[in-house]
Formats: sequence, structure tokens, C-alpha cells
Amino acid sequence: MKIVRLFACLSVFLFLTQASFAQKNFAKEADFAFKNESYFSAIEKYKKAMAKAKPEEKARMNFKLGESYRYLLEPEQAEVYYGKALKLKYDKADPIVYLRLADVQRQQANYKLAKKNYEKYLAIVPDSKEAKEGVEACKKAIEWISEPTKHVVQNEIQLNTKHYDFSPTWADKKFTQMIFSSSRPGATGDGVDLRTGENYMDLWITTRDNKGKWGEPVVLPSTINTEHNEGAAVLNAKGTNIYFTRCPVIKKENVGCDILKAVKSGKNWKEAQSLGLKPKNGDKVVDSVTVGHPALNKKESLIIFSSDRAGGQGGKDLWYSLYNKREKAWGEPVNLGPSINTPGDEMFPYLDKDENLYFSSNGYVGLGGLDMFKAEKTGENKWVNPENLKYPLNSQADDYGIIFEKGSDKKGFFTSNRPGGKGKDDIYNFSLPDVKFILEVYVKNKETNEPIPGVTVTLLGSDGSQVIKTTDEEGKFIFDEEGGKRFIKKNTNYGLQTKKDEFLAAKTKFSTEGEESSKRYIEEVFMQPASKDIVIDFPEVQYAYNKSELLVDERVNSKDSLNFLYQTLIDNPTIIIELQAHTDCRGSDDYNMKLSQARAESCVQYLMSKGIPAERMVAKGMGETVPRAVGLECETIKQMKTKEEQEAAHQRNRRTQFRVLSYDYKPSETAPAPAPEQTGGQ
Repeated sequence: MKIVRLFACLSVFLFLTQASFAQKNFAKEADFAFKNESYFSAIEKYKKAMAKAKPEEKARMNFKLGESYRYLLEPEQAEVYYGKALKLKYDKADPIVYLRLADVQRQQANYKLAKKNYEKYLAIVPDSKEAKEGVEACKKAIEWISEPTKHVVQNEIQLNTKHYDFSPTWADKKFTQMIFSSSRPGATGDGVDLRTGENYMDLWITTRDNKGKWGEPVVLPSTINTEHNEGAAVLNAKGTNIYFTRCPVIKKENVGCDILKAVKSGKNWKEAQSLGLKPKNGDKVVDSVTVGHPALNKKESLIIFSSDRAGGQGGKDLWYSLYNKREKAWGEPVNLGPSINTPGDEMFPYLDKDENLYFSSNGYVGLGGLDMFKAEKTGENKWVNPENLKYPLNSQADDYGIIFEKGSDKKGFFTSNRPGGKGKDDIYNFSLPDVKFILEVYVKNKETNEPIPGVTVTLLGSDGSQVIKTTDEEGKFIFDEEGGKRFIKKNTNYGLQTKKDEFLAAKTKFSTEGEESSKRYIEEVFMQPASKDIVIDFPEVQYAYNKSELLVDERVNSKDSLNFLYQTLIDNPTIIIELQAHTDCRGSDDYNMKLSQARAESCVQYLMSKGIPAERMVAKGMGETVPRAVGLECETIKQMKTKEEQEAAHQRNRRTQFRVLSYDYKPSETAPAPAPEQTGGQ
């Protein structure tokens, strides 16, 4: 299908001169031009022939015009003429018009209408695999476009013209020179390709400067370019050998296309020679077979190419050949088989740095036209499981000829004739921006909400990473990158710890697991001030009535409350605390003092049972001496109107608190280990 310029390096055509069409059976001449893939010429002649054609013949010619425009990669015009053929009831003669109409509608991203026409064809030809795959492709295309990959695709405006510019390949080891195919003016030959109305294709070279700007392309010498079509090249790793496709145009002969090799000599190239990959019938080369689009492995011992030679899966297949050093020749080509090839066309192979295979095909479910695929290398000369590169690398149009920048699988170049381009085929660059995670940490005083400068912030990753930084005057630190390395990585769990004298340490946690898009995390961390004159609350500890035992029943578990204090002591391993227990003012002062002391000691004993050293805690019974707040004094409580109000006030005064006596404790080697969730929050 896409033979017109995609196989500028993989097709050959029979061209007849204008004079040979002098006397005037336009219909027969148009059919002959169409048969020989001279679509540009065929269109002109079909239009002339229709003037005197009968309705049935006019329907056929409209279909042929649709086909010609489809092959010329003009789906809008193709849709017009398929529609005219349908109005003239060409579907009665051949229902394939529905299939081809659906194809060109899909190439314009009109997936809903294309799906309807595939279904119309299936109603007539229910076993059509092509139509079934077309329906599936329409569904997939809608899905892929609604959920695009993160690739950024841009037209390489500096290189492109209004003509065909396609199939880039690297020309040097530094990846600063690029060779590509083009039909722009200035070619070696001055002929016009009757298929396209354009100049014949030549290979051009351009150089990129340190700022990434491409220089003016220069046509390669006549040892490589001729008056025929040249294109789709590849160089060996050293840049000393170039392999490319040449499609000679010889009057009244079909000589196919061939892969040639030229060797560099100084700054020039020697005369190109055929690799001998075309099949032979006895001693005679089968000229009509086409081979082209070479790809090389690193050792230059394997070449992959596209060909319509016999023995394939249908259409144009990918084949490989191994180099025989002893005979200094390439071996018999081997088909890559049904794990890669389809009844459609597989073309434009490329091997990346890991020798995974990239290629373009119209034989798989795709967005329309040629789509690019990646197949994983699973063994020697074996690739399987082609995966569609999806949108936006692929589009409703033809997308092919991908290459990568040096050492990268995230940026490179490819060719497309998608809408919005500069010319008929354009070279595009693409990149997959790194997923970037940034963490902004703001540390504040829990009591005043003021920022705290000079806080030590420790970032711990589940990958074993640790970063220690300090907050600025605004109590802030931003974990972005340092020395080109990012602090926050993909698929990692992180714990954040903050420490500063006279504040209790604080912790929080977050995770980048499953995140596929860049994200900015913002964490506000509130630190509890903990100087000697500040008494700190923690979750309520309750006791049995008039007893010092910790209350644990179906309703209350006071040990859970003390576990909060346990964690605080673990997170702050140098603090020594005074653990205070308070009673309400009912009962005698002496009794309340003794009861509160016993309760404080119960708390200390529980914490010791969990491994906290006794020397880190001082039990302090406060009795009823320190009401929680103004308005909760005994005399004030007695004046409250109801027993409920009084009981609530007494309950507020019955409390357990702590304050930090010092930060001077030195943990011993036998101190309890931190809680299991080192990167956990609270």
C-alpha cells in the first residue's frame, strides 16, 4: 500500500514516455500506468477517460482513482473518489470499496465512520480478517489517543522541506551527522518520478552543531546517488561503510530495488556495489524482486532488510542475512517468520543499542497507515512479541524509520506524513522526558505555626538512600536534584524525619510507587516544642477507679495511649522525660498525691517493659496541685450548675503528661531498636 515513497527504496516501476501515450485510449493507458504503479500519471488519464465512460466503467474508474490517491498517500482525495464509486454502486461489482474507504477514513483519524464501513464490508464478507482487524484497530486507536504515552513529538523544521524528507540514519560515531532521503531540488538526476510528480530520491547529509542546530544538507556524491531513487540507508558503527537502497528506473523493464554498499575512502566514497541479496533463478538474478531498507547489528555481521521475495508471509517481509567472512559475501536470506511478519507490509527495520528490533507495519492492529513497533530480542537472530509504540509516536498516518540518539532509548527521530507537517513526509524528533519528582518540605512550630529554620531533615528511601539537609530561614527545603542526580526516584517509598534541639522529632512518609507522571510533593511537618517549661499532652491514659493500674477493657486500652509516648522516646533517643500524672481535686491532698505518683510509676513500668531504660524517665505524681487550665480550679468546679459539667471538668484535670528534662541521654548499645516502620509516619 505505502509503496509510493516508502518504497522509493523498495519498488520498481515501468515508466513509459509521454510520447508513447500519444494516441488516445486513456482508459487502457490509465490501467497500464496503474498496474505499473505510476499513480500520478494514472490519475490524469483516468480523469480524461471518464469523460466518455459509461456509468459502470465510470464507477470502476472512480474506484481506481481512489486507489491511486490512497497509494499516493492522499487519503482525503481517496475518500472522495471511493465515495463517488459507491454512489455509482461499485460495491455491487466489488464490495472491497467499503474496506478501502474505511482504510482511508482511519488514516484521517475518523475512526467511528471507518468502523461502520469495516462492518459493512464484514456484512458482505464475514470472514475478512483485514476488516475484523480494522474494527479492532479503530477501537484501539480511540483508546490509545485518549491515553497517550508521555513522548513529546516535534517537527524537525530545520531539516524538512515541502517535498519528501524521510528515513534518517546516523553518519558518524559522535551522532552529530545525519543522512536522510529527500526529493528536494538539487538531486543528482533531474528527472521526475511519474508516481509522485516529485524529483527522484537522493541521500543527503547534514551536521548538527553544539547547540543542536542542523546545517544545510548536502547531497551525497555520485558514487552513491544516481539519476534513480536512492534512500533508506544505514552505516556501520565506525561510519566507514554505508548500506543503502537503489531503485533503478529503466524504460519498459522491471528491475526491482537492490541494497548496495559503498566504502569510505578519506572524505569520499568509493563506487557502490550490490550485496547480492536478490534471489536467483539458476544463475540469473530475479530482477523484479525488491530488497531494501537495510539495518545492521553492531558487528556488521547481520543485516536485516525488507523484501517481497518468495517464501514470505505475504506483502513485504523482514529478512536477515549473515556475513560469511571466509567467502566475503552475505549468506542466503532467512525470513524472520510469523512472529514478526504478517500478510501486510513490514519495512524500515532498525536495531537499537540492545539489538531490539524496531520496524513499521500495516499488518498489525494500529492507528492507521504504517505504525512503528518494537520486538524484543529473545535469542540469536530471533525477535518476538511486536508491541505498538502507540500514540503520539504513531498516528493515523504513516510513521516509520525510527532511530535513537546515542546511548538512549528515550529520544531520537522518525518519519511521518501526519497532518500539520511541513512537507509530504517530514522528519520528526521525539523525546520521553524523565519523570521528575520534587519534594517541598515546610517545617513549622506545632504550637505557633511559625516556620522553624535550621531543622535537620533526613530523607530515607526504601532503596537504601539517605539524604540529610537543613531548612532555610523560611523553614523550607526543596529536594529536587544535585549534581545532575535527582533526590526522589520512581517506585520508591520514602520516610522523612526532622530534628532540632528543644523540639520533638517528627516523621512523615510518602511513596512514588505506581506514579508514571512527574509530581511535586508538598509535606508540612509540625514539630512539637519541647523545652523544660513546656508540658506536652499525649493521648489520654485511663486508670481503674481509685487505682493506679492501667485501664484495659473492651472500651479502653490505655497501653495504646502509652505506645504513642514509647514511639516519641524511640524517635528522640537522647531525651530524658518527666512523666506527670494528675488527679482531680476530690479526695484528700495526700491521697491524691500518692495515687498520682503510683499512676505515674505504672506508666514508667509499662514503658520499661517495652525496653525504655529507667534512667530516661522520672515518674512525678502531681496530685491535684496543677489544674489543667484557668477555670478548672476546685472552687470553680464546685460552682458549676450541673453534675455533668462538674464531672467533665474533673475529667479534664485527670490527665497524664510529660515534659523534656534534658537532651543529654546517651543511648547504650543495648538500647531498644527503632520501631519496625523506619520510614513510617505518625
